[in-house]
Amino acid sequence: MNQRREVQAISAGLQQLLQWDLEDQAPGYFRRPQTPAGPQSELLPSQQERPDLDALRQELGDCQRCKLCNQGRSNIVFGQGNPNARLLFAGEGPGYHEDQQGLPFVGKAGALLERMIAAMGLQRNDVYICNVVKCRPPKNRDPEADEVLACRPFLRAQVRSVQPEVIVTLGRFATQALLETTAPIGRLRGQFRDYLDIPLMPTFHPAYLLRNPNEKRSAWEDLKQ
Repeated sequence: MNQRREVQAISAGLQQLLQWDLEDQAPGYFRRPQTPAGPQSELLPSQQERPDLDALRQELGDCQRCKLCNQGRSNIVFGQGNPNARLLFAGEGPGYHEDQQGLPFVGKAGALLERMIAAMGLQRNDVYICNVVKCRPPKNRDPEADEVLACRPFLRAQVRSVQPEVIVTLGRFATQALLETTAPIGRLRGQFRDYLDIPLMPTFHPAYLLRNPNEKRSAWEDLKQ
């Protein structure tokens, strides 16, 4: 009988201690972890609703998130342009000249893109230009799925940061990557789609237009919309 009473007394004491802890009335082993007072923990720039582009670039750092970092990369090509641009261009990834300079769309394709932008009554520094992946794939091959996934949070964060009125995807790969489709560019171009609730216009890549100048008129029709 005495032993039973001792067990009951111990049980009652433990229950009381647990109740005190839950009510923050006394310290003890049963207290649940408490959230520190003050503001919530800061999110990474890539997780914020409208991140700062400079902070986003710092988060990207000397990126090692996919194998492209070890396949001959010279420079990360983050993006360039007006951080409050009304128009954002997205390509697939850096080529040789972009990799060397660390800037998107330089060389002959970049020069043609600048002429296309000028025909719209804008200058290069009026728009924002970026790529699906930030590092050059070897021999300019298409980026692979894991590489696209590694860069996707940063591309989406760039779009959320700039908050453009319109996105123009340049070429088959960028269009398919953003729209998550395998449809050919010939079927997709010239028709507005949506990306993150922003109108998206697919058109041909400037490098393709250099090889196929007869398609320049089609690309211009896309941009006039």
